[in-house]
Amino acid sequence: MLCGGMRGIPGMLWETSLLDPEEGIRFRGLSIPELQVPTKEQADAVTEELRQRSHVSTNMLKVLNALPEDAHPMTQLSVGVMALQTGSHFAAAYRRGARKDLHWESVYEDSMDLVAKLPRLAAMIYRRTYKGGEQIQPNTNLDWAANLAYMMGYEAPDCWEMMRMYLTIHSDHEGGNVSAHTTHLVGSALSDPYLSYAAGMNGLAGPLHGLANQEVLLWVKNLIAKLGPRPDKEAVRKYVQDTLASGKVVPGYGHAVLRKTDPRYTCQREFAQKYMPDYPLFKLVSDIYEVAPDVLLKTGKIKNPWPNVDAHSGVLLQYYGISEENFYTVLFGVSRALGVLSQGIWSRALGLPIERPKSFTMEVLEKKFAPTISTSAP
Repeated sequence: MLCGGMRGIPGMLWETSLLDPEEGIRFRGLSIPELQVPTKEQADAVTEELRQRSHVSTNMLKVLNALPEDAHPMTQLSVGVMALQTGSHFAAAYRRGARKDLHWESVYEDSMDLVAKLPRLAAMIYRRTYKGGEQIQPNTNLDWAANLAYMMGYEAPDCWEMMRMYLTIHSDHEGGNVSAHTTHLVGSALSDPYLSYAAGMNGLAGPLHGLANQEVLLWVKNLIAKLGPRPDKEAVRKYVQDTLASGKVVPGYGHAVLRKTDPRYTCQREFAQKYMPDYPLFKLVSDIYEVAPDVLLKTGKIKNPWPNVDAHSGVLLQYYGISEENFYTVLFGVSRALGVLSQGIWSRALGLPIERPKSFTMEVLEKKFAPTISTSAP
């Protein structure tokens, strides 16, 4: 397990969510179907607090514009967050000698500030990178998620609704994934939320973590290039089989923990059935959903042949014209802030210590386990 990515080793406390193999993600004990919709008064109160904290100085554009024109959106996000760090309440409180049992208070203030500012920062990056730099000011009548879509330049109310769903379902997926664990690890050193979140986003930028929905789209586009925009299901089945026969995986299918269809996939599918039932790309993804699990099951090698969240999310963005795929990870990152920063508050409130797991050299592993392997061999 040490050489296998430590997959499945219990090793950290994560209060904000838990991944159930059968029911999917549970946020504070509730599965997605069980989540309770807040009252209008509660939603309005949170929206207003985030609005009051959301100002981002125009100096941020100077920071972003100082980067190379072809800087990746995730590079810009990381740099932007680091630039915001100068306003850290926690860093200032620590310098003043704040009591350890009160660290959570300034971490809370930083986390709320950062969550509030991220849509503005993300929209700045989007408009700078893809829309000639012309910025759109926030709409004070819109909520946190809808305002992100609005500031990016998308004014359809159903697009705002899509963004609300997108940012909710990507917000947390327990603590073992790279971005969550990295944020937690760096935060355990009492790095403030800006520093720890930026570290997590650098992990999210890695292709094995944050590029999954882009890989799904690439696979689907290659399918279309070979079979045409509306292939029949048997042609799709054959394409899935050919993908597996070539030694590749079908992106968007399977999960390290889940053993059924990802509930986050299901809610996206229901959204698409309501708002874009005739969209050709959605119809094709639906056909893949109908044939791929059966093909994967018949290999006898795959424990979970069902789709995960990434099998569908790119389709929704494409439908609304958000076609700049390198930006998708930024949207993922804005969403993930809700989970990792909330856990950061818990970590400081609980007084969790700095992480320091034990490591081994290959020589020690060989000495420790080689005798066991040799005696157990037939």
